Amino acid sequence: MEEFFHQLTNGLAIGGIYALIALGYTMVYGVLKLINFAHGDLFTIGAYLGLTLLTSLSLNQYLGAFLGVLLLAVMVMGLVGIIGIILDRAAYRPLRQSPRLSAVVSALGASIFFQNAVMLIYGARYKFYPQGILPRIALNILGVDIPLMRILILLTSVVMMVALYLFIQKTKVGTAIRAAAIDQGAARLMGINVDRVIMIVFLIGPALGGVAGLMVGLYYGQINFTMGWVYGLKAFTAAILGGIGNIPGAMVGGLLLGVIEALGAAYISIAWKDAIAFCVLIGILIVRPTGLLGERVAEKV
Repeated sequence: MEEFFHQLTNGLAIGGIYALIALGYTMVYGVLKLINFAHGDLFTIGAYLGLTLLTSLSLNQYLGAFLGVLLLAVMVMGLVGIIGIILDRAAYRPLRQSPRLSAVVSALGASIFFQNAVMLIYGARYKFYPQGILPRIALNILGVDIPLMRILILLTSVVMMVALYLFIQKTKVGTAIRAAAIDQGAARLMGINVDRVIMIVFLIGPALGGVAGLMVGLYYGQINFTMGWVYGLKAFTAAILGGIGNIPGAMVGGLLLGVIEALGAAYISIAWKDAIAFCVLIGILIVRPTGLLGERVAEKV
């Protein structure tokens, strides 16, 4: 039972990371009906920017461990969000009226550009986060010692996901995003600046992916310029599992995928964990092709 609880918390922490990345996919798809294949690379950029800021500014030494990491996360989210806006302006906005395939090709080109840019700037070898940034202690929960870092990742992910959901559902900007997701033409007729809505989407989605990259660096201690492909594919899978374009679906899909992977690696084989996760995805989509919570999050406003 202790091993099961360990693997469950580990799966929830990893699933929280998947969910944060998946939210970027699902927000862009909800508004533009576009799969942003460069989103995984924005996640990688977040991990590398976190390492750069951490080593150059030494925030954890001047502000303390927790406050330093919090400020670091805010900075990473801001920088990656700005890069997301630039990506939209350079690669997607000029193709708004073009066939959808053109935007897909542009997304793939942006992904290749980002991946190679990170490799040229930082090198092809693994980079390592400094040790001991956060206290390596464990909290005893129900008689089981759970690493503090795992708990912080899960709590941070849940708080961000809930905050995003409330933002989308309860604010005027969120209402505009939902309206644009339903019908951009009608939204324009209602006085909504759709281009600004899309800019906000490309700010929030990459920002969440960037902080997820920082979490991975802090959790595993090492990063690589190709990791965005793997995590991006898993997050895209999570978005489909929950229902592409559905924000609560991305949350549920990410958490579920992380738990399935962790339990599959522990009780079946670590070599088969990815295959197990995709088999579960296929099985669910056969029964429910639109995902667990359906394909669309927007409601008529």
